[in-house]
Amino acid sequence: MSTGLSEQELLRRDSLKQLRELGIDPYPAEAYEINANAADILANYEKDKTAYKTISLAGRIMGRNIMGAASFAELQDATGRIQIYLKRDELCPDEDKTLYNTVFKKLLDIGDFIGIKGYVFTTQTGEISIHVTQFTVLSKSLRPLPIVKRDDDGNVYDGFTNPELRYRMRYVDLTVNPDYKQIFINRSKVINTMRNYFDSQGWMEVETPILQAVHGGAAARPFETHHNTLDMPLFLRIANELYLKRLIVAGFDGVYEFGKMFRNEGMDRTHNPEFTSMEIYVAYKDYIWMMGMVEECLEKIATTIHGQPVVKVGQHEINFAGPYEKLTMYESIEKYTGIDVSAMTETEIAGKCKELGIEIDDSMGRGKLIDELFSEKVEANLIQPTYITDYPLEMTPLAKKHRSKEDLVERFELFVMGKEIGNAYSELNDPIDQKERFEEQLKLAARGDDEAMAMDDDFVRALEYGMPPTSGLGIGIDRLVMLMTNQSTIQEVLFFPQMRAEKKAKVTTDQDFVDAGVAADWVQVIRKMGFNTVEELKAGNPNKVFNDLGGMRKKLKLELAMPTKDEVTAWFS
Repeated sequence: MSTGLSEQELLRRDSLKQLRELGIDPYPAEAYEINANAADILANYEKDKTAYKTISLAGRIMGRNIMGAASFAELQDATGRIQIYLKRDELCPDEDKTLYNTVFKKLLDIGDFIGIKGYVFTTQTGEISIHVTQFTVLSKSLRPLPIVKRDDDGNVYDGFTNPELRYRMRYVDLTVNPDYKQIFINRSKVINTMRNYFDSQGWMEVETPILQAVHGGAAARPFETHHNTLDMPLFLRIANELYLKRLIVAGFDGVYEFGKMFRNEGMDRTHNPEFTSMEIYVAYKDYIWMMGMVEECLEKIATTIHGQPVVKVGQHEINFAGPYEKLTMYESIEKYTGIDVSAMTETEIAGKCKELGIEIDDSMGRGKLIDELFSEKVEANLIQPTYITDYPLEMTPLAKKHRSKEDLVERFELFVMGKEIGNAYSELNDPIDQKERFEEQLKLAARGDDEAMAMDDDFVRALEYGMPPTSGLGIGIDRLVMLMTNQSTIQEVLFFPQMRAEKKAKVTTDQDFVDAGVAADWVQVIRKMGFNTVEELKAGNPNKVFNDLGGMRKKLKLELAMPTKDEVTAWFS
């Protein structure tokens, strides 16, 4: 039967077996006590050498230089890499040298986890290292890690750089490319800085349902599922807005939530179907107040990560210190297209979109047409933080009507580097107006707009009990992290971005090789040479395969009759 394993994987499983035969558990259950880490040692040893006389550290072997009775290795923990030094006669003071000669030199591999005890010293070349007096096998790695080579200047060669593999196997990516960890450390700082700022204002973090009977709070296509016990359809939330506003009705003055949202839409460099959003609602405030709060919060985040409010993003230096530029939706379209849509009808705006080559369809109402025009012709120009304010009524079913401008609502979106990262309203709290807005959305849905909002009768009922004047804000955490870490794709700031289903390699049996002409006795040798499928074998070079077979026969000390060159060539026909 085919194992489908490479030569390296087979060798590691054999090492695993030998460790167990020696009485060593390659996956011990006991806790391993740690009192030091690589980064701390490298940063502070020269300042206080007496503090590192007895240290215990654990990590993954990332390199080895075996030199007979003594060896060097590189150990990587969560904080970085450090060199370790092992001397046979100190590890094995008695006659039995198995721990060093067999276990360390032959049965351990790059990628294995070990725990070490010892003391820190400086080598003759000046490198801070750990002199190991004891080591423990903590986990045997059965797959070889990609070998990423770095020169003395830190340049990387043969790196694990394929995005498809990096995103799918993030556990390998962050092991061999540890520099990428800083992105996720900074992601945590973004969220924690925001959370600490909100908490300092007295606003409360809450949780709201992910499974919702009515999808609302945004214009987006939902994922739909079915609850068997209740026998009813449910939707993964596209937003948590309507539930958070119910809590304002309930008497909380400020609530916020960091949560996953799900939208059944396209995927690109700035969109993932599952994403993280922060939404906050504060009673007795409006969207003008919210602008000041956003500027203060984002400046704090930038300063926490970079020590200043100016952040380099691509070729631009983005200044997150306020105040930010403000343009109304109509002003921005006129500024970048020369078109004044403020008094145009739906038909006139559709005509302008067609003139500009913007793709539209009959399901789009006036608000959706304006949004398409803005998206295609304005967004890319908004590099520095810019508020786009005062949206048409048709575009925003949940925002309060503008206090002084007819047919507009009190809303802003924050754009940076051509992308929207924040959306805020003076929240609509008139239940009669809200119900009429939902009914208009139903009409759009009837025209084929699959992003139109559904009627939420319970939310209208909540408003009928009274909601105080409120300002609400949503910020896309993933896009904000992209900006703060200078990343151009959303996949780089998500530990596990959504991927297409992985293509499984075809399983090839030993009989498949035999059917292709390979003698049964040689099938396992072919597999040890790295050919796991007949297709891989046929893609090889017959002459090289013939020569390598001879080498493997000698290496494995096989007492098999060597196939002729013609017989090997026939495998490829």
